[in-house]
Amino acid sequence: MAAKKTTVVTADDDPRLLRLVSRSLELEGYEVIATQDGEQALQAVETRMPDLVLLDVMMPKLDGFMVCTRIREFSTVPIIVMTARGQDKDKVLGLDLGADDYLTKPFSVDELLARIRAVLRRTSFATTEEKGMQATTKIGELTIDYAQHLVKRGATDIVLTPVEYRLFAYMAQNVGRVLTHDQLLEHVWGSEYLGESHMLQVNVNRLRQKIEPTPSQPRYLLTRIGIGYLLVDPQPTP
Repeated sequence: MAAKKTTVVTADDDPRLLRLVSRSLELEGYEVIATQDGEQALQAVETRMPDLVLLDVMMPKLDGFMVCTRIREFSTVPIIVMTARGQDKDKVLGLDLGADDYLTKPFSVDELLARIRAVLRRTSFATTEEKGMQATTKIGELTIDYAQHLVKRGATDIVLTPVEYRLFAYMAQNVGRVLTHDQLLEHVWGSEYLGESHMLQVNVNRLRQKIEPTPSQPRYLLTRIGIGYLLVDPQPTP
């Protein structure tokens, strides 16, 4: 029996670019579901449950930001947003809404494929690094279950995206140890992302919103200015 193909939903209102992207992915062995607007993309994700979503920011009916927001209401599927050159605010907003990565237009086919491979590689965390590790780690009120890819605060599940989970899992394996920006970027995203500190900062902020009782006064995920971050087991509050 042939192995199931990795399925990618791609959305862009530019027919020429949509054809180029779709054909390039099909030649690499991906199953492609091509859509031309945000509503079609959202419907495809809801019905097909793909392995990855590639979203243009500027689309009719629903833009890429709205689609990303809606997807994150029911799925942690990896999302890559495509932004125009020079629109750094769009990159940060996409990441803040739950996207896992971004591509800046115009991009080459090689860059597209590299970004897709990097994102998919990060989602396969359990099949490599987690083998042989202890089943769970408890840090204060937080528990990470590596086998189930679950993080809980007490008895309540915390829903994390694949990137947020990978970031938290790596820090949990190094609890109490300061990890530099480059260490975190290389481990979580890959060496090709060294220097992209906004990727790290946005995901740390998102993670704090989910794990911290008071995100503006973090007790678990602490900053060491100019160096990096560390995860600590906080002392009980009086």
